[in-house]
Amino acid sequence: PVQSARFSSFPPEPAALRAMSSQPEYSDKYSDGHYEYRHVILAKEYGKSIQKGNRLLSETEWRGMNVQQSRGWQHYAIHRPEPHILLFRRPLGTDPVTGKVNPELQRQAKEEYQRNLEESRSA
Repeated sequence: PVQSARFSSFPPEPAALRAMSSQPEYSDKYSDGHYEYRHVILAKEYGKSIQKGNRLLSETEWRGMNVQQSRGWQHYAIHRPEPHILLFRRPLGTDPVTGKVNPELQRQAKEEYQRNLEESRSA
């Protein structure tokens, strides 16, 4: 049989497929003039428990769902049609190590956002 680089057997065993589907998928970061955002797609099974709680998750809770990202991110909204998609944001200029806003990083991030916005308008 054909061997896959990701799996020890091909086609993959059901357990390997479950493990793969339980790994979160991360979007690229995007921003407005105040926050940077990203979304994380979890296995659909998580959606039922998130919807049942009907509240935003704490950092401890989302990290417990195997979501791994730098510090400073907050779960800020529930996407009702697909509650297994977590929506995160953090203020521009957040230091990814400390999770705190660094005023100089914030100023630089806002200037870069403004430059990119002006370039996209003139294109």
